Amino acid sequence: MNAHAVRWRLHGACRGADPELFFPEGGGWRAAEQELAAKRVCDSCLVRKACLTWALTVPEAEGIWGGTTPVERRALRGRPDSPVAAVRYG
Repeated sequence: MNAHAVRWRLHGACRGADPELFFPEGGGWRAAEQELAAKRVCDSCLVRKACLTWALTVPEAEGIWGGTTPVERRALRGRPDSPVAAVRYG
């Protein structure tokens, strides 16, 4: 992967956040609260779409990327209007 492909990371709203926030473990209310907190960071991010596209393209199997969970990304990968479809079929 070249440097230009991940340059968007320099502008992520998550840069100063604890990385563990974006990798909730287990289940229950604590994991759900952590997921929501991570998604709130993503909500204000200027490079959210680039992050999501990267996570769909790699594909990133864990964590919150571009405001989505692994389950949400799996659902997006199959959709013809997903960001990864635009990359693939440009």
